[in-house]
Amino acid sequence: MTAMREYQLVLADGEVFEGEGIGADPADGIASGEVVFNTVLSGYQEVMTDPSYAGQIITFTYPHIGNYGVNSVDDEASRPHCRGIIIRDLARRHSNWRADGDLEGFLRRHGVAGIAGIDTRRLTRHIRDEGAMPGAFGSADADALRAAALADPGTAGIDLVGQVTTTERYTIGDGPRKIVAYDLGVKATMLRHLGELATVTVVPADTPAADVLAMAPDGVFLSNGPGDPEEAGAIVTELPKLIGEVPIFGICLGHQVLALALGGRTFKMKFGHHGGNVPVQDARTGKVEITSQNHNFAVEMGSVRNVTETHVCLNDGALEGFVHDELPVFSVQYHPEAGPGPHDSRYLFAEFAELMDAHPRTKEGVA
Repeated sequence: MTAMREYQLVLADGEVFEGEGIGADPADGIASGEVVFNTVLSGYQEVMTDPSYAGQIITFTYPHIGNYGVNSVDDEASRPHCRGIIIRDLARRHSNWRADGDLEGFLRRHGVAGIAGIDTRRLTRHIRDEGAMPGAFGSADADALRAAALADPGTAGIDLVGQVTTTERYTIGDGPRKIVAYDLGVKATMLRHLGELATVTVVPADTPAADVLAMAPDGVFLSNGPGDPEEAGAIVTELPKLIGEVPIFGICLGHQVLALALGGRTFKMKFGHHGGNVPVQDARTGKVEITSQNHNFAVEMGSVRNVTETHVCLNDGALEGFVHDELPVFSVQYHPEAGPGPHDSRYLFAEFAELMDAHPRTKEGVA
């Protein structure tokens, strides 16, 4: 049996939590990052391997984590990009027919540190009241952990996309159309859905618009990703060159950079949306969808010109989607691929296919 490792978690405002170390040993006894909470009841493996968590430490509000193990199928990326995890109880014995390993081994294999035994209800309430903030945990003393938390830059004003995007283009899927997908931190489940619609060429986030248009795609997809949309790299300046030239669908960070390209504004939320149970209403039909979400930034309501705002979050009124009034362009803030989460919103991939079919490209742009 592994000996207990006494850890502390210290937030930038000085709040202290005591717990037990799990997973890999952090370098110099300290793991730091922006502390956020996720409310999913299952899907911890998909959450940890979502590249959108780059720069962040994930607090799981569900008290028992690791009870069904891990497997080689549910990874959303080749490795976790999060800085660590915070949980209440680690299941010491997993049980599921799909499992090929346990969570503790998964964390150690990927070099991810964690802290267990934390009162995650208290921590979550604190973040809800005070907002997401940097924190640090590990075996170092409280003063060193507080200093590390204060020194952590958080996620605003930093290009995190460059840390997670692919370095080489690659192709997946065998659908009848052609899609170019900008990898801003794309998830595997997203690509599986797109691959049913088209042959998908995944390109790095800094790919010039001219290179994309030279591939003559039927559509362009803008993926999810981490951090501040204003600091997402070359996509911010290249995207305006694609608008009006080809149908575009954006999800999460893709929604935010698309809004910026259309003249909109974004802002950092107090504690973001992270979970698989967020209610969103389609303003056009009144229908409510339960959605999967993971974002700390949002698009300012009313800031994007010449669009119809189509979706709104029922929890806090945040803008969750829009469609351009004249051009074949639309996006949503939430995750219709649902990895993990409910499947209410998967119809949006079919809407992208319909949009591409209705607007074939011409030499001058889209018909």
